[in-house]
Amino acid sequence: MGLLDTILGRSKPVRPDLDQLFAVPSAALTLQAATGFAPTGLGSVCFAGVEGSAFARVQQDVRELLDADTGRGGIPVEFSRDPYGYTWLLARQPPEDAAALVNDLHAVNTLLQDGGFGPQLLCSLVAFRDPGGRSLALVYLYKRGTFYPFAPVPGGAEKRDNQLELQVRAALGDDLRVERDLSRWFPVWGAPGL
Repeated sequence: MGLLDTILGRSKPVRPDLDQLFAVPSAALTLQAATGFAPTGLGSVCFAGVEGSAFARVQQDVRELLDADTGRGGIPVEFSRDPYGYTWLLARQPPEDAAALVNDLHAVNTLLQDGGFGPQLLCSLVAFRDPGGRSLALVYLYKRGTFYPFAPVPGGAEKRDNQLELQVRAALGDDLRVERDLSRWFPVWGAPGL
């Protein structure tokens, strides 16, 4: 970064740090103790789809890697598309094994990044639920290297529980690199696994 960038107010983008995902299992323990939200065993990766054989091959590699245990009772990975044209991959693990889920999500992000498709990665999320049935996601922003909580209000209306999101931010501030810019806490309505 040069002097001109500083004068014009440009900043160097944060380099993605996929290893931040490995902090989620310990943060899950903190979250459960502080708020009662427990992992559901569901996690998703969202990326912009790309046409071409190279991207199709990376997608196939992801499917083969995550579906390797289906012969032993594992659940196959699911791909879906949202109304905005983004592709979602849904991974499942037992709710008590947040580390295995994070390993799967990290592997997907790494395969896409190493295949040259890092710029297409949008976010990853890990889903939680409280005893009352409320949903919560810890969303990892790939391009920012930060997390934020997303708490949809139950009932299908596209409303968020902002108070709960701020409560989660306060509870996890020491466990995760939480996104400081609240305008980047975008909603992920209808995200698979949530």
